[in-house]
Amino acid sequence: GEPIRVLVTGAAGQIAYSLLYSIAKGDVFGKDQPLVLVLLDITPVMTVLEGIVMELQDCALPLLREVIPTDKEEVAFKDLDIAILVGSMPRKEGMERKDLLQANAKIFKSQGAALDKYAKKTVKVVVVGNPANTNCLIASKSAPSIPKENFSCLTRLDHNRAKSQIALKLGVTANDVKNVIIWGNHSSTQYPDVTHAKVNVKGKEVGVYEAIKDDSWLKGDFILTVQQRGAAVIKARKLSSAMSAAKAICDHVRDIWFGTPAGEFVSMGVISDGNSYGVPEDLLYSFPVVIKDKTWKFVEGLPINDFSREKMSLTAKELIEEKETAVQFLSSA
Repeated sequence: GEPIRVLVTGAAGQIAYSLLYSIAKGDVFGKDQPLVLVLLDITPVMTVLEGIVMELQDCALPLLREVIPTDKEEVAFKDLDIAILVGSMPRKEGMERKDLLQANAKIFKSQGAALDKYAKKTVKVVVVGNPANTNCLIASKSAPSIPKENFSCLTRLDHNRAKSQIALKLGVTANDVKNVIIWGNHSSTQYPDVTHAKVNVKGKEVGVYEAIKDDSWLKGDFILTVQQRGAAVIKARKLSSAMSAAKAICDHVRDIWFGTPAGEFVSMGVISDGNSYGVPEDLLYSFPVVIKDKTWKFVEGLPINDFSREKMSLTAKELIEEKETAVQFLSSA
């Protein structure tokens, strides 16, 4: 087959280091899909990228047709089938969230414009770099000729964390848990919702609330653990989640490529236009989705109780504020 062109930005960073091998060996696009990997990063780390290129060559992977390291957007974004935007300005000590938003608004405006100019119009764009939802919205707005639906941001790591916490609590495997939902922002306001989740216990599928029989844990510590997990990893490891983030990116992209299993849905940050859950339009908000033929659809008709509604509104409010801040920076830039 023809190779597909896959871009990873922030390619000299930690997450990319865990991610590139999985992509190149066929875990994401299938064992018979050849690919060209394009690695974008900033000029000062180009020698690091050369080392990564050497390592990828030394893996002797049959699917990997070419690796292109670059610090130039016109090279990186050309004719892409998929762009995985991992690179972003990390939060430094003493930085306010709005400083972070400002620095990243610039980066993602520029990358959105490059996608618009150089990539295929069918390109799928996955934003990982934080603040992921708002960065994704900015990239999409800066690429008007690419459908908004082609842009998504990663909340799969939160989704996986939620599944795993339920599995640990019940002594089952993560595969026995399905249909958890992450609503909203990839931040500590996100709402991990297991109201509609199912778990397979001894061969029988039951609701998570019914299986766990501990509502105060499910409405309290469970939610906090998922919301704060990233910070907990940083505290312990002195570095942010990389292995688990890379695995989540693989899950997210594979589902875009091959679709979601029957009867299951996953969480993805997508454009909120036309949703039936009362989330304001024109936000990049995490919803439960099903995917078929590389196209996602909202999971419709899930009943939302008052507890959930309040949490969903709270995270929407934060996203509205972030969006306003980012749009201000962009219009003054």
